[in-house]
Amino acid sequence: MLNYQQGDSVAFEQLYTKHKGPLYRYFVRQVSDNQLAEDLYQDTWGKVIKAASSYQVTAKFTTWVYRIAHNLLIDHVRAVKPLDKLEDTAEEGMDSFEESATGSANHSRPDEQLIDEQKSMLLKTCISKLPQLQKEAFLLNIELGLTAAAISDIADVTLEATKSRIRYAYQSIKQCVANKWQGADHE
Repeated sequence: MLNYQQGDSVAFEQLYTKHKGPLYRYFVRQVSDNQLAEDLYQDTWGKVIKAASSYQVTAKFTTWVYRIAHNLLIDHVRAVKPLDKLEDTAEEGMDSFEESATGSANHSRPDEQLIDEQKSMLLKTCISKLPQLQKEAFLLNIELGLTAAAISDIADVTLEATKSRIRYAYQSIKQCVANKWQGADHE
């Protein structure tokens, strides 16, 4: 970012290339509208460009850019509806998380593939039912591998609040999966 700040357009291209996929997925998983996700994504990069001249290294670039994204998302949610009423996560765009969560290997047996698909859909459903604040903390932790400290910087909340959000998200997902998997016939 410092190189881009000095006028190096290649540096911006490198930042954009490195962060475009995860940043876009961040929005897709937070809102149920791909067009809205695209708009918020573009707004984030617009803010990065506008803020380049005043950028100061106070945190990693990733933390800084996700703080911008988080604030745009919060502004949108506040304008539309309360945080706890945000619609379920979009089904599209979950492929990356699905693969990392289930190990989505190609199985030669159709029954194994079906079970993996059922597990993946179950996991997506359970994640989509999380309260917005827990969902965001969980996805930043799982998808991007961000620490609780980095997530607390992004969300501008205490480290303890962030740890609680992540812990409650894991507990809720575990309980949801256990309840739904038990109730289904998977033999």
